[in-house]
Amino acid sequence: MKVAFARLVILLIVFCLALTGVTIWRKWQDDRGLPGFLRSKQEKMLESGKGPFTPEDYTLEEEPALNLEEVSLLARLNAEYTHLINEIVPSVVSIDTWGERQERRRYQGQTYERTWEASGIGSGVIVSKEGHIVTNEHVIDGTLSIQVTLHDGRSYSARLIGEDPTLDIAVLRIEGEGPFEPLRFGDSDRVNTGEMIFAVGNPFGLGETVTQGIISAKERSISARQRGLFQTDAAINPGNSGGPLVNYRGEIVGINVAIYSSDSEHHSFSGVGFSIPANDVRRSFEQILKRGRPIQGFLGLLGRDLSSRDRYELSYRRELGRGVIVDSVSPGGPAEKAGLLSDDIVQRFNGQEIRSRAQLINLTQRAKVGEEITLLVWRNKEVIELKSEIIDYDDWKRLEQTIQKNRPLADNQTVFQRLGLQLRNLTVLEKMQGAEGVLVANIDSKTVAKKVGINPGDLIISINGRRITKANDLLGRLAASASVQETKLVLKRGKKTIDILVPRLVQR
Repeated sequence: MKVAFARLVILLIVFCLALTGVTIWRKWQDDRGLPGFLRSKQEKMLESGKGPFTPEDYTLEEEPALNLEEVSLLARLNAEYTHLINEIVPSVVSIDTWGERQERRRYQGQTYERTWEASGIGSGVIVSKEGHIVTNEHVIDGTLSIQVTLHDGRSYSARLIGEDPTLDIAVLRIEGEGPFEPLRFGDSDRVNTGEMIFAVGNPFGLGETVTQGIISAKERSISARQRGLFQTDAAINPGNSGGPLVNYRGEIVGINVAIYSSDSEHHSFSGVGFSIPANDVRRSFEQILKRGRPIQGFLGLLGRDLSSRDRYELSYRRELGRGVIVDSVSPGGPAEKAGLLSDDIVQRFNGQEIRSRAQLINLTQRAKVGEEITLLVWRNKEVIELKSEIIDYDDWKRLEQTIQKNRPLADNQTVFQRLGLQLRNLTVLEKMQGAEGVLVANIDSKTVAKKVGINPGDLIISINGRRITKANDLLGRLAASASVQETKLVLKRGKKTIDILVPRLVQR
């Protein structure tokens, strides 16, 4: 039994050895049955394709697809593009900034502060032979050191001359000797939608980059302070901020300021960029150099865009156009002196149609200080013309402090007491019977309401031309209006409609 088992084991071992030998032989055997180790080196090279190289015949095309005469216009355009860019680029600088950032947090009653060094990149454009640079205020905001690099590789320190946070513009000066090559400001008021432009800057810190596009739209507003911008499809990316938007004559028509990006974490160009018009930039630049600060026109009114409800309450029909409704005017300000009232609708500013609140703010800020402007105003179904002076906003802030000190306190309670009105909302039954407005429930004796002729039972249907349906709304508007101006109420007494003028209840 043991012998038989030993024979079986020997047979299995012999079988395994034979199988292994055959497998190795087949692996090394070539098509002619020769083992690999018996083949010559030349045969192996031929087999791997690394043998002697045989040159290939080839013939290249010697002529372009089109001759120069057939594309002469494109050739001239290409040459003009190149010439234009060569003239623009030497005036554009790369800006590197270094500064400190601070963060303060409270945790479990303790305040923790963290300070770290931060660096940034941006772009700018030389606008004077003395080396003045225009860039964005947000590029240099909070920085301790500013370094500018010119087209030819020269680097200089730069100092901040002044800034205009409202417009997002800063003015720097190169601390070094030239020569410097400035670009000229163009007239941005003449820029049209569809016009060809070039954006130049330092995207992602790569250095001078030129992109080409068109003016996609004008008068764009993207935030409370960024209004009246140009929109362009020229590629603008992080680092382009502060670089110029240039027309085909090599003139600055805008300063690149922002991009639209659908990704809030990784901002990159999405076909929509924004630039500050050159006229606004030039005005701010000149004011900063002359007075050390920007000058903004101020009118002294608070308004908003018209809503459908405003149109209904004031009976302001669609065919009358757009406009801005006045919520309030600053006591003692230019608008109040001109006679502007709450619920007036400003239709035109110096003959220009007003389409939005942002546009009215832009026109006011751009107007020259001391200039007399003309406002076309819709009030109680009539169009009137008012004249107002534009004043400096900073001057107004100082003047307002004086006015506030000398003006009697005018809280709502004081106004209500002097009016002496007791009001209530209409009941459902009264409304079903055709009544409208707010009911005068009672009047305190020897008060303003009694003197001007308001009686218990009267229905107040409008204030300053605005329809009223709720008592609280009427009281709020009365308090705001009567404390600063004469207020017009329209009453219904039986079948009669009566106009009442409530005098200003708080004197200067």
